[in-house]
Amino acid sequence: MKRYSEERKQAIIKKMMPPVNTPISQLIAETGISDCTLYTWRKAARHRGLVVPGDGRNAEGWSSEDKFSVVVESSSLNEAELAEYCRKRGLYVDEVKSWRESCQQANAKAGVLTKKEKAEIRRDKQQIHTLKKELRRKEKALAETAALLVLRKKADAIWGESEGD
Repeated sequence: MKRYSEERKQAIIKKMMPPVNTPISQLIAETGISDCTLYTWRKAARHRGLVVPGDGRNAEGWSSEDKFSVVVESSSLNEAELAEYCRKRGLYVDEVKSWRESCQQANAKAGVLTKKEKAEIRRDKQQIHTLKKELRRKEKALAETAALLVLRKKADAIWGESEGD
């Protein structure tokens, strides 16, 4: 297993980060480092809280996790600092602002149901009630049939097989 210097490792991770966003396949060709090693480094960088979308995607193709990380990192910045932050990472201020709005609105819709959803829930509850009622009826019929079979076996045991059978 080959060891890499921390400086080289950090330089390669920096290439994976915005604004460069170098794809892993290109880094493999440039550096000769295996894909497993690069993916491991990228995963470790993400766990440290760095925004490492990788694979050369533009900002709109990033995962929700990466977008959320940018929102959290930039939440305390004023306009000038946000603009500088965005320039360093190859982002647009409007993108970050729209991501922030999306994050703020994310749980707002959880408690609000549309008429269609309410009607669907009502239908589901009604269907569940009907199915439970039918299940109880069938269970009673099954229990009655089982009781009749047991009584018949007992009667046959006491009086013998009936001649009509």
